[in-house]
Amino acid sequence: MTHHVSAGHGPHGHQDSHAHAHDTEQPRDDLAQILDLDAELFAAYLDSVHRKIAELSEGGVRHIVDLGAGSGTGTFGLLRQFPDARVTAVDSSADMLEQLTRTAAARNLAARVRPVLADAGESLPGVSDADLVWASASLHHLDDPAAAMDVIFAALRPGGLLAVAELDGQPYFLPEDAVPDRPGLEARCRTALTALHAEQVPHLGSDWGPVLAAAGFGIEYEQTEQLRLDADSALPESAGQYAYLVLRRIRGAVDGLVDAADLAALDTLLDGGARDVRHRDDLVVRTKRQLWIARRPAVTGS
Repeated sequence: MTHHVSAGHGPHGHQDSHAHAHDTEQPRDDLAQILDLDAELFAAYLDSVHRKIAELSEGGVRHIVDLGAGSGTGTFGLLRQFPDARVTAVDSSADMLEQLTRTAAARNLAARVRPVLADAGESLPGVSDADLVWASASLHHLDDPAAAMDVIFAALRPGGLLAVAELDGQPYFLPEDAVPDRPGLEARCRTALTALHAEQVPHLGSDWGPVLAAAGFGIEYEQTEQLRLDADSALPESAGQYAYLVLRRIRGAVDGLVDAADLAALDTLLDGGARDVRHRDDLVVRTKRQLWIARRPAVTGS
């Protein structure tokens, strides 16, 4: 699952890692940390998604393909859900695959994970007869989603499942008055990012249902869920670090797109001072997650 976060637009997968022109200055291991923290914070949601896949799979999952596998959050979650399965972890980043491979070895799972360096939008070399393809926050990075669907369709066995997990952008973390002299700061940054994403990742926030149907998949489940973590829901301490890393990437992305006063205000959320997101008691994590589970017909053309 790349649970991928480009300039903060959110996790799980990673197909060319959210490494667009505007956020390449940030260390790549920041992205891996964001993916891992996202999976930790929303573990209950991810577990429910994996259980739903298992319910629809009717027990027939032995070979999983994780498209845009990133740091491996989806890979390892699915291996827990399907203890007899193996995963082909596909990513276009050699660094991410190296980290995933190290983690698999540390967890004694190396024999169940096969890394594949590839651009899933173009081909899946040596991948066939998959029971499940998991594409988490990765499809919106593809230049030609329709062509990618043909590749995915061919990689699945007849009757196999495709699970597409997506998000609508970066999470929200702060109240309106988080920086009292710059109210609405986070909303303005989100507006700037939306414009940037419309240019660089135009498929972010798309409705994947029609794309799946046009490729020949039968859609069996759709879900849109608003997720919120706050002090009332026992917000983990790691949420502060998650917010810090995401907002730091956003800071790099919106430089030149928002005014200097907003950049300075954003800096106060990252500078270790009293307003720093790692120290706040009003922090929230709000995000929208979408899920489609579709099946390749058991008989071609049916």
